[in-house]
Amino acid sequence: MLTTILQRLIFTLLLSLTVLRISNGEFEQWCVADEQTPDDELQAALDWACGKGGADCSKLQVNQPCYLPNTVKDHASYAFNSYYQKFKSKGATCYFKGAAMITELDPSYKSCRFEYSP
Repeated sequence: MLTTILQRLIFTLLLSLTVLRISNGEFEQWCVADEQTPDDELQAALDWACGKGGADCSKLQVNQPCYLPNTVKDHASYAFNSYYQKFKSKGATCYFKGAAMITELDPSYKSCRFEYSP
């Protein structure tokens, strides 16, 4: 019984360390679209991020690694994170009029890598 409890505790600890990577004493954070935000609001924030906001949205183009899935939510998540990582050291936030949220789980998938900057 005690062995099983210790095994579970060790497994949980190891899982936590692999999921929540630490950099410079702080948890890594990414900015993603809030799933509860309507598509029209996400689209407006996405348009701003990729335009005046200065996010690098080149990987969202057709035949690029983050084009698929071709949804407003997925594209907004990538654009929001690009903006946030690029400008957070200058005071930028992950807000986008309430359309975004911070996560400590890396949202990267397949060949689409979400950047992280300490």
